[in-house]
Amino acid sequence: MTAPVSWAEWDAFLEQHPEAHLLQTSAWARLKTAFGWEATPFRTGESGALVLWRRLPLGFRLGYIPRGPVGPWSDALWAAVDAYARRRRAVFLKLEPDLWEEEARARWPQGHPPGFQPSPQSIQPPRTIIIDLRPSEAEILARMKQKTRYNIRLAARKGVTVRPWEDVDAFYRMLQETAQRDGFGIHPAAYYRRAYELFHPRGEAELLVAEWQGQPLAALMVFARGPRAWYFYGASTSQHRNKMPTYLLQWEAMRWAKARGCQWYDLWGIPDEDESTLEAEFLKRRGGLWGVYRFKRGFGGVVKRTAGPWDRVYLAPLYALYRTWAQRRAAR
Repeated sequence: MTAPVSWAEWDAFLEQHPEAHLLQTSAWARLKTAFGWEATPFRTGESGALVLWRRLPLGFRLGYIPRGPVGPWSDALWAAVDAYARRRRAVFLKLEPDLWEEEARARWPQGHPPGFQPSPQSIQPPRTIIIDLRPSEAEILARMKQKTRYNIRLAARKGVTVRPWEDVDAFYRMLQETAQRDGFGIHPAAYYRRAYELFHPRGEAELLVAEWQGQPLAALMVFARGPRAWYFYGASTSQHRNKMPTYLLQWEAMRWAKARGCQWYDLWGIPDEDESTLEAEFLKRRGGLWGVYRFKRGFGGVVKRTAGPWDRVYLAPLYALYRTWAQRRAAR
């Protein structure tokens, strides 16, 4: 089969690959195309990739593969993507692979595959914490930090409850409060509504809310596909924080993922530092993802870093301008 392919063909291909990342699905493509991206699925033989495209000034584009490709690494696949990218006047293609850093170094001693180079800018957070959901619930709890385990039980004792929620607009208002309090950016409300509409009916997402006496205190949106689940979006109010609703909420999200057969729970996003630095600095560092690391580390997972990001360059002079911009932005 040649690339690109239809969406029906892409969905049929992904049915053969339950291990493929959620960000490679047609549902994710529909979410991104509703907010300024274009999307093209490619397949050659047993390999495939969903490529997102962003328009640039003067008719140029950049390409982006989030957590792909799917299936074995294939020169034929990259040749098909290259030909299409050049026809679309792509300056470069960014790849954030669904591959751990140590696996990439074992495969390519230089740390990246031929035809790619290290990129100065990532889109998804490269470092995360992975929790093994295969043991019993008691064993998962036993692997957590004692304080986190205590807070989960404290929330339940104080009457906090967790249930599925359909009020995405209320969740967004909670996100706005959280973003203002903690100083991070969020998508527009329509983004979260669209994500819920696309993934919830497929059984691949749930919006959970933690309440006390009927008052929403915290909420999160958890996603799942095949053996993996991901915690992408979470929010909390400033009320009754002493009741520890976020801890019970996260635990119930893990239980939801485990009940639907997931083996791994990805907490999605911590500071991009090695584990020794994270542990040495987390009590005194503020800003960025340091606050969420203090919270996430307690759930007993393993710190992992994805390979990349890597760039595949088509128009070198324009790519040089991009690298200058990205380096200046990182230095701010």
